[in-house]
Amino acid sequence: MKTRRAILTGIAIWIIAILFYSLSYYVPFLNDADSQANVVLFVVVIPLVWIGTAFYYKKERKTHGYWVGQVLLLTAVALDALITVPFFVIPKGGNHYTFFTSLGFWIIALEFLSISVLYYYANIHTKKNSIKQ
Repeated sequence: MKTRRAILTGIAIWIIAILFYSLSYYVPFLNDADSQANVVLFVVVIPLVWIGTAFYYKKERKTHGYWVGQVLLLTAVALDALITVPFFVIPKGGNHYTFFTSLGFWIIALEFLSISVLYYYANIHTKKNSIKQ
């Protein structure tokens, strides 16, 4: 596994996701701005992780998608713990515990893993098997 490549990809995904999350507050389409931001984040993570996983697999094709997804997710979690929670959540009265135990967090975490695994089976695993035959 090319860990450095996966971590850098995870950082890029996190930065773009935070930008969309933050910008969603300026374009209201729901009454609850926090729910709106979470919906935007949920939707934006799908193509970001798909593209990030595709980028990772340009150089390395042996690692299972689950492990790529784990590194992408753990990178985002570390950045959330170091940046998102202190600068965005705590000023609004939240804390690390409420952030990391919220249902929205876990849904997006599952999304990271699922999309990476799906990409692996759709684009990497099938090509490996077709080459062997």
